[in-house]
Amino acid sequence: MNYNRILLKLSGEALMGEKQYGIDPGRLCDYAAEIKAVSNKGVQIAIVIGGGNIFRGLQGSSEGMDRVQGDYMGMLATVINSLALQGELEKQGVKTTLLSSFQIGPVTELMSSRRAIEYLEQGKVVIIGGGTGNPYFTTDTTSVLRGLEIKADVFLKGTRVDGVYTADPEKDSNAVKFETITFEEAYTKQLKIMDLTAFTMCRENNFPIIVFDMNTEGNLMKVIAGENPGTLVSN
Repeated sequence: MNYNRILLKLSGEALMGEKQYGIDPGRLCDYAAEIKAVSNKGVQIAIVIGGGNIFRGLQGSSEGMDRVQGDYMGMLATVINSLALQGELEKQGVKTTLLSSFQIGPVTELMSSRRAIEYLEQGKVVIIGGGTGNPYFTTDTTSVLRGLEIKADVFLKGTRVDGVYTADPEKDSNAVKFETITFEEAYTKQLKIMDLTAFTMCRENNFPIIVFDMNTEGNLMKVIAGENPGTLVSN
C-alpha cells in the first residue's frame, strides 16, 4: 500500500546517536536526508519528536520533582528537538513549518488541524512540538492525536528496533519478530508497543501503526513504497 500522508514519530533518544545526552548532528543529518527523500516523492509528512534525550517528565517525577512541572519541561524539550530537525531540513532545502501546542513567539505557530493540513497541502514538512499541551500525556499519545487530526493514512513509529517482537530483542536473543499483528493480539500478548492510551486511540479509530528501524538507511522510503521492513499493527 502506498501512503500519501503520514505521521512520523521519532524518539528523542534516537537523536542522541552515540552520545549520552543531547543531539548528535550526524544522526540529525541522516534523519533529515531520509525525510527529504520521501518528501521529494510528494508524500505529505508530519513529524512529532519525543524529548527524552533532553528531559523526561516521568524521570523527573521519580526523582521527586512535581509531575506537572516535569511534564511541561518535557514538552519544551520536544520543541528544542523540533527546532533542531527543522534547522537541518531547511539546510537541506526542505520547506518546513513548526507548529506547537503552545505558541513560542518567533519560532512556532499554534497547532491546529486546519493549519497543519493547509501547510501539508502546500508541500511543507510539518513538525509538531509541545506535546498535547497538557501534562500526563506521552509523545506517543500526542503523535496519535496529531495523526488523527491531520487525517494521516498511517502512524509510523521510527525506533532503533526493526519491529515488534515477542520480547525485548535487546534483552532476549530468543525473541521472535512479528511481520503483522492485530491490535487485539497485541493486547492479549501484552506487548508494549506504546502506552495504552495511544494504542487504544489507534485501535478505536482504525489507525494502523508501522514500527520500524529508522536508523537503517532507506527504511522510511521502503515503508512509503508499501514494503514492510518492520511490523504492521492494524485491526
